[in-house]
Amino acid sequence: CDPKRPPVSFLVTGGGGYFGYKLGCALANSGASVVLYDTNKPIWEIPNGVVCIQADVRDYDAIFAACEGADCVFHVASYGMSGREQLYRKEIETVNIDGTKFIIDACKQRNIPRLIYTSTVNVVFGGLSIEDGDEETVPYFPIEKHVDHYSRTKSIAEQMVLAANGTALAGGGIFYTCVLRPPGIYGPEEQRHLPRLAKNIERGLLSFKFGDPSAKMNWVHVENLVQAQILAADALTPEKNYIANISITHTFRIDKARHQLGYNPEKFAFADSVDHYIKTRPEAPNHHAFLKVLLSLMVSLSLIFLSLRFDGLSVLHFFRETHH
Repeated sequence: CDPKRPPVSFLVTGGGGYFGYKLGCALANSGASVVLYDTNKPIWEIPNGVVCIQADVRDYDAIFAACEGADCVFHVASYGMSGREQLYRKEIETVNIDGTKFIIDACKQRNIPRLIYTSTVNVVFGGLSIEDGDEETVPYFPIEKHVDHYSRTKSIAEQMVLAANGTALAGGGIFYTCVLRPPGIYGPEEQRHLPRLAKNIERGLLSFKFGDPSAKMNWVHVENLVQAQILAADALTPEKNYIANISITHTFRIDKARHQLGYNPEKFAFADSVDHYIKTRPEAPNHHAFLKVLLSLMVSLSLIFLSLRFDGLSVLHFFRETHH
């Protein structure tokens, strides 16, 4: 933490989830005060300097109250990405679209100049191959052609956040926004992808069909995504001229992220997260059989993951200069 700078305060929506919690902890470790805002409390220990507020992003009054004193908001909360949540279209729409509108409105009314929105590569990816894409070469996937409501609503919400960039705050000043588009997130203690995969393997509910062995995809380690979020928030300051203008999609180029944000992703092995899950997972009668199946799966998946050179994410920010 720079002793010359005044203390800062951050609000993280979705702070009860895996990534939101990790982001909040990193911000707190830098000396900032942090509010984790979520309908659920984190299952992990709450560090010093972090306050938890249990409330819904669809509750504008609660959002407005939680935003008091914040210097920057990280809007991570979303609904309907996978599992049973995908069935509840109304909830997906109200959380992802209405909730994002409430966040934007609260920021502007509270004179919070920075908003970092966590989107998804799905806003540009609809099943067609993308290689080394960026914001100039890959347009939004047509809203009406998305096969799932989550991706459709995330695209709408992202465009709302970008449209708000450069608009006026209630008390004067300019509102700056930045959008990050991460792919799948992995890391130790990740609660969504790996545990579900493991349970399906145990139940015999999962079958695999691998197509083109040269197919590539990107994942991002949680620590690298945390780094990118903090760098993006720092980029939307006078010292950095309020600019972060990078976007990378389903396979990722990170040159601009390195040069403009100072993004320097560490190398992580997906197998390390599997190993952590196995070691911390409660013993089950068929644990050894499960372990063998999972390791066999990892060998197969290595055909894909070995093609990854760096963790990647998408970042999109448009800057409009406003004259008074």
